[in-house]
Amino acid sequence: MLRVDLDRQLNQLQQEVVSLAAIVDKAALRAVSALKDRDLEESQHVINEDDYIDQKRYEIEERCIDLIATQQPMARDLRHIVSLLHITVELERIGDYAEGISKISLLMGADQPLNPHIDIPQMADKATQMLRKSIDSLITRDVIMANQVLLDDDVVDELYDQVYRELLLFMVENPKTIKRETYLLWVSHDLERIADRATNIAERVIYLITGKIVSAEPSES
Repeated sequence: MLRVDLDRQLNQLQQEVVSLAAIVDKAALRAVSALKDRDLEESQHVINEDDYIDQKRYEIEERCIDLIATQQPMARDLRHIVSLLHITVELERIGDYAEGISKISLLMGADQPLNPHIDIPQMADKATQMLRKSIDSLITRDVIMANQVLLDDDVVDELYDQVYRELLLFMVENPKTIKRETYLLWVSHDLERIADRATNIAERVIYLITGKIVSAEPSES
C-alpha cells in the first residue's frame, strides 16, 4: 500500500514539474515574440507572471521535502525526487531569463524594432525546443533524447556567436545603434543561458535514469 501511495505521489510531483515547464516554455516564446513585435504590453504581462512561476517552484520544492520526510524514499525513488527538485530550480531560472528579456524589451521602447537580420528568434526557437525535448525525455525516460539535448547546445552556442559578431558589426558601422544593439546582446545572452539550463535538465534526466552524472560544460548562475 505504501509503495502504491509513493508511486502516486511521485507521478503527481512529476506532472507538476511538467506543467511548470510548459508555462516557462510559453513565457520564453512570448517574451521574444513581444520583443520582436515591440508589444510592450505583452512584455509587461510576462514580467508580471514571473511571480507565479516563482510560487510554483517553491510549492514543488515543499512537496519534494515533504515526500523525503514522510516517505523516506530509498535509492531510485530518492534520485527521482532530487532530480525533480533540481529540474524545478532550472525551470524557475529559465522563467527569470524570460522576465529579463521582457524587461529589456521595455527598456528598448516602442520605436526600436528588432533587426530582421539578427537570428534572435531562431535562437529562441532552438532553446525552447531543447527545453521541450529535455522534458519529453523525462516523461519517456529516453536517454538518447536527453543526450541529443546536450548536442543541441552547440547549435545555440554557434548562433550566439553569430549574433554577437553581427551586433558588434552593426555598432561599428552605425555608432548611433550601440544602445539598441547592446540591449540585443543581453537578449541573446539570456537565450544562450536558457539553452544551458535546458541542457542541465537533460543532464538531470540522464542521472535519474542511469544514476550517472554527466556534464556538457560548467554552468553559470
